[in-house]
Amino acid sequence: MLDLDSLTPDQYRARYNQLQERARARAQAAPPAAAAPAIAPASIIGTASLPPDCYINIKLRRGEALHIETRAATTGASLLIWNADDPAERYNPGDTVKLQWTTRLTTGRVLFSDMGRILASIIADSGAGHDPILGPSTPTTGPHAQPGGTARNGRDNLRNAAAKFGLNRRDVGPSLTLFAGLRVDPRGRMTLAPAAPPGSFITLRAEQNLLLALSNTPHPLAASTNTGPLALTHYTAPPPAADDHCRHFSEEAQRGFANTDAWFR
Repeated sequence: MLDLDSLTPDQYRARYNQLQERARARAQAAPPAAAAPAIAPASIIGTASLPPDCYINIKLRRGEALHIETRAATTGASLLIWNADDPAERYNPGDTVKLQWTTRLTTGRVLFSDMGRILASIIADSGAGHDPILGPSTPTTGPHAQPGGTARNGRDNLRNAAAKFGLNRRDVGPSLTLFAGLRVDPRGRMTLAPAAPPGSFITLRAEQNLLLALSNTPHPLAASTNTGPLALTHYTAPPPAADDHCRHFSEEAQRGFANTDAWFR
C-alpha cells in the first residue's frame, strides 16, 4: 500500500502524471462490449414504463440493479441518486468526473458520492453517452421552454420526486443526464450529439441502499421535444465476481469501493 503521507512534492507530481497517462489511455481505448444484461425472470423485482415529461422515484437496495432502456429516439433523462441510509450523501458529478479523469461514463465506470464512496456502478451501457456537466432542463431552458416558465422540465420533476422521499430543494443538486452525448470543442463550446436511438440502455448496480429520482425530460441543449417512454427493469443483480470490471477499473474506483465496503461493516 502506497503511503501518500511520505511522498515528496516531486513524487506527488510524478504520481499525478502517471495516473493521468493511464486515464488518457483508458479513454482512448474502445469501450467494453455493449451487451445488454441477461436478466433472469426470477430476479425481477418490478418493471415500469416512464412516459415523456414524467418522473419516477425508486428505492434500490445494495446489490439490486436498474436497467433503463429507450423505446424511441431520446434526447435525455435526468437522474439523481442519494444514499437511502443518509440522504445528506448524494451523487457528485464533479468527483465522478475528476476521480475517473473523464466525462465519458460507460460500462465499468462508477458514480461517486460527495463522501468519496460509490453509489452505483455502470455494469452495462449501449454507448449512447451521458452528460455529467450541464444538469437538467429548467422552466426557461430546453426545448419545452415557454414564456413564463410553465413547461414540464427536469429540475422541477426532480424536486417533485425528491419530495416523495421527504427531501426538499436543498437536497437536489446537479444531476446526470442519461442518453445525452455532450460534445465540447477545443474552445469550450458545447453541442449535443444526435438523439440516442431506440434500444439504447444503461444498467446501474446499487453499491449502497439508494434513493433514485428519474425525469424523462430532454437535455437543456436538445433541439427537439420528440422522445418516447423509458422501460425500467428493477432486479436483483448477480453478486460481483472477484474480477468485477467496475471494482477494478481504476485505482480511484478501488479506493471508492474500499470506502463503501467499510460503510457496511
